[in-house]
Amino acid sequence: MAIWLTLCLLIVLIAYLLGSFPTGYIAVKQLKGIDIREVGSGSTGATNVLRTLGKVPGALVLVIDSLKGVLAIGLVYWLFNFEPIQNYIPPTVDAQLWQPCIVTLAGSAAILGHSKSIFLGFTGGKSVAISLGILLAMSWQIGLATAGVFAFVVAISRTVSLSSIVGAIAVPIFMLLLHQPLPYILFAIAGGLYVILRHRTNIERLLAGTEPKIGQPVATEPEQVA
Repeated sequence: MAIWLTLCLLIVLIAYLLGSFPTGYIAVKQLKGIDIREVGSGSTGATNVLRTLGKVPGALVLVIDSLKGVLAIGLVYWLFNFEPIQNYIPPTVDAQLWQPCIVTLAGSAAILGHSKSIFLGFTGGKSVAISLGILLAMSWQIGLATAGVFAFVVAISRTVSLSSIVGAIAVPIFMLLLHQPLPYILFAIAGGLYVILRHRTNIERLLAGTEPKIGQPVATEPEQVA
């Protein structure tokens, strides 16, 4: 049992490190020679990269950050299905009960790593792109539905932050409608609240009517390194 628990904890740690990989920071540093945390919103995520470098780098960061989430959850599936490791699973462990729990822990660790990267002094992004990757790996139907909500709100509002917030609210609803395991539902609620919390400054600007739309610059906000 001790070996099995150690393997589970190791996967969760790796998920955090995957989330911590600072894609946006590296892209802007390499292509423009500046610290993305000192421009725009201060976020290292794809939206701030889009504003700083343009569409192609922004899209690339979005894809890579999403893949970090897919890989974090994929490691858990590998843990439960890789035959040599199965020899270490105690007979008392019910994979159908344990797997959703470990998936939830790994997903939470990846989100935390993305927003509180150990490589950037525990700063980072707002965890939207990596959350989408995690959802796609958990349930591709929910991932695609969430992406659809995001795209719909973006098309109407031209505001990424509003689309992210609405998407975060929609995820627990999709989880309930598709009868997902309880750990996934709890993850969706907690993760959604966390993403919304990371957008608190955006919410203030939305209420004030000053939130920039796609293509518009945002004033640098040193207090929001998110």
